[in-house]
Amino acid sequence: MKEQLKKDMSAVIRAYNQKGWSPATSTNYSFRTADNLLVIVVSRSGIDKANFTPNDFIEVDFDGEVLSEFEGSRPSAETLIHCVLYGLFPETMVVLHSHSVYPVLWSMELEENISFQGFEVQKGFDGQTSHDDTVTIPIFENSQDMVEFKSWMENRQEEINNHAFIIKGHGTYAWGKNLFEAKRHLETLDYLCELEWKRKKSI
Repeated sequence: MKEQLKKDMSAVIRAYNQKGWSPATSTNYSFRTADNLLVIVVSRSGIDKANFTPNDFIEVDFDGEVLSEFEGSRPSAETLIHCVLYGLFPETMVVLHSHSVYPVLWSMELEENISFQGFEVQKGFDGQTSHDDTVTIPIFENSQDMVEFKSWMENRQEEINNHAFIIKGHGTYAWGKNLFEAKRHLETLDYLCELEWKRKKSI
């Protein structure tokens, strides 16, 4: 299962690079498997995402520390974000990160969150059943201090109820119970951000 997930995740990462969501060596990705929930398989730092392969994953513990067999490899500086998400939402098995343009553009214009209402595709977020409801996605300030960012996430846990958030001037994190669900959440948010940007900026 783990090896197949590495292959599937690698294909997604390369596809996101082609879409412009994961340029150069940016972004990070992770997953867990049911046979060992305390180990997080995370993308290695500094890898060109256009050429990402299953061999570019390493394993860390819940503190983001590299396991002994991967000693010498470096995980992303943002690995702690993944660790916190798995801790806050124990059903989470996959975390995806994107630097796509439209969420970042909105993050520079808005402060605390972005909301959507009236779009059929917003039902792509798990738990959303009607286009008439309002879906709100939190926006966090950017910080290189991962301990500080962890505290922000913990303090706003109740707001992170649609399986995604945006970091100002940075990008999007989305997660799910499997790769399909995490992809759906990430792609739903990106589509809604692009739709709203084009709709409101063309007025």
